[in-house]
Amino acid sequence: MAGYLINSGNESVTLPVTVVRMLEQKGDGDAALLYLALLRHQGTVPPRALAGELRWERERIERAETILRELRLITEQTEQAPPEPAEERPQYTSEDVAVRLEKNGEFRALSQQVERRLGKRLTTPDLGILLGLTDYLGLPADVVYLLVCHCAERTEGRLGPGRRPGMRQIEKEGYAWSRMGVDTQEAAVEHLKKYAARQALLPRYMRALQLPERKASSSEEKYMTEWQEMGFPPETVALAYDRTVLNCREFKWPYCNGILKRWHAAGLHTVEEIEAGDRKYVPRQPDTVPAATRTQETNQQDDLSWMKKYIEQRDRQRNKREEV
Repeated sequence: MAGYLINSGNESVTLPVTVVRMLEQKGDGDAALLYLALLRHQGTVPPRALAGELRWERERIERAETILRELRLITEQTEQAPPEPAEERPQYTSEDVAVRLEKNGEFRALSQQVERRLGKRLTTPDLGILLGLTDYLGLPADVVYLLVCHCAERTEGRLGPGRRPGMRQIEKEGYAWSRMGVDTQEAAVEHLKKYAARQALLPRYMRALQLPERKASSSEEKYMTEWQEMGFPPETVALAYDRTVLNCREFKWPYCNGILKRWHAAGLHTVEEIEAGDRKYVPRQPDTVPAATRTQETNQQDDLSWMKKYIEQRDRQRNKREEV
């Protein structure tokens, strides 16, 4: 009997009969389609990463994922940190974006607010990134808008008025927020307060490093922010600066960072703690006699040895003459 399926000649996906029956009994097409998509990727990608491929909203794919977990067709996994933007990021087409703008009033309003804040029209790729932040990462619209405003203010502060961040830059910061659990308006406000407090301290750290009064570069700011998060006050950083210059004859960021990391690993953060730790370490003294004294004594010993040999040789020659 002739088959009803057209053989495409491509690589096939095989389902066990028991799995087919489970999906049939459940009667949920989304769950079945998500399971097929997971099989096509050989289970190497998380279900949520297929949102763009399936053109589904976050709520839809999470519902299908829940059904597959209930059927025990996918494993229960602990919550994992979202991947980097370049890894498994859904690719939204112009059709996906158009449908979302038409049917989702919240996303449409968000895109308009972002355009006004950035002062430009968002392209289809830009809107795709915005869609990924709301659908893939699950960030609420109000959190995404705070994220955009934060990136815009930071870019203007570093590069000057009128400068705007790119959407990829906003996306990268959005992934960082997601990893830190900044996914509610309250968490976003608290995060921005802590960021402002760290920024206010940067001039003190710059003075501790003997740097001129200027805006810190992004790399410099990253170092100083990490030192703040490790618990080092500016006074301790000044001490690390002195030791860096003493050993390297100039200031080097990586060397100074290495000193502070070693202190952090040892649980030393204040100047008092570090000085107390230094007193506990007494370097081994190779000799208590000063170098000048040791040199003088060595010369005297060499003179006595030469004189002794001279007298012995003279006595032997005298004895030989007497024997003759």
